[in-house]
Amino acid sequence: MSELPLPPATRQLGASGIHVSPIAWGMWRLTENGRTAAEAAKLVHAALDAGITFLDTADIYGFDGAGGFGDAEVLLGEVLSAEPALRGRMVLATKGGILPPLPYDQSADYLRKAIDDSLARLKVDSVDLWQIHRPDILAHPQETARVLDDAVASGKIRALGVSNFTQAQTAALNHFLGTKLATTQPEISPLRITCFENGELDQAMMLGLTPMAWSPLGGGRLTAPENAREKAVAAALDVVADAQGVSRTVAAYSWLMAHPAGIIPIIGSQNAERIAEGAAAMTVRWTRTDWYAVLVAARGERLP
Repeated sequence: MSELPLPPATRQLGASGIHVSPIAWGMWRLTENGRTAAEAAKLVHAALDAGITFLDTADIYGFDGAGGFGDAEVLLGEVLSAEPALRGRMVLATKGGILPPLPYDQSADYLRKAIDDSLARLKVDSVDLWQIHRPDILAHPQETARVLDDAVASGKIRALGVSNFTQAQTAALNHFLGTKLATTQPEISPLRITCFENGELDQAMMLGLTPMAWSPLGGGRLTAPENAREKAVAAALDVVADAQGVSRTVAAYSWLMAHPAGIIPIIGSQNAERIAEGAAAMTVRWTRTDWYAVLVAARGERLP
């Protein structure tokens, strides 16, 4: 049986020239349980020491519904302030454009403020990747593009991305940008396979965007499957996991990484051992037969 290629040692973010590990670590839950800067630093070290150089956060992470906007960035900023050398070991990504209770704002004035505020909280002069977190239907993409291009020109941002955008929204913003988009970040997992069939990943390959997958474990449902579909997908992943001596979690990450679009799964765990374990996904090999078995289980019906 023909084996699919292993992911490369690094992936380039679009045409940006920025190279990252083929798997990332995300900080959506970095501030949970009152985590201290010292505890957060251990997680950062766990990722970097495992070869996971791509770290993804957002200004909304840590928001509790009332106060605390930007808390995850603040906490990471404390880590970077205490150990400035860490900044040079990572490719740092953040996101903005969600403003509760609006809910979304990509007006020029707000975007400028959101970018500057993120840099201040992170205690850095620039971020490697800045992404619009969710699309603001009331913002004209040309206006948004002007702000983003200005931020790149001023050195605040190296590369640009979008998250949760439709294909048309992605194409419209990219049309007006001087510095073209480098990444897109949809929800992708063995339980959420929409983007494999609706053209999102095809568009990413056509435009040269690197896809980043949030919630690659289906919100944790793959680790504790409940219904028949989830159990079928888990069983298909376990075939490869058991054969290659890795966990189902690692198999799930590697399944995404085997796609030709170069999907970068974002590890959501805030446990040092599980973050480090995720790096093993770089070594898992898939055959077409095994890969399609997972897809068929997720579809719940045979392919035509």
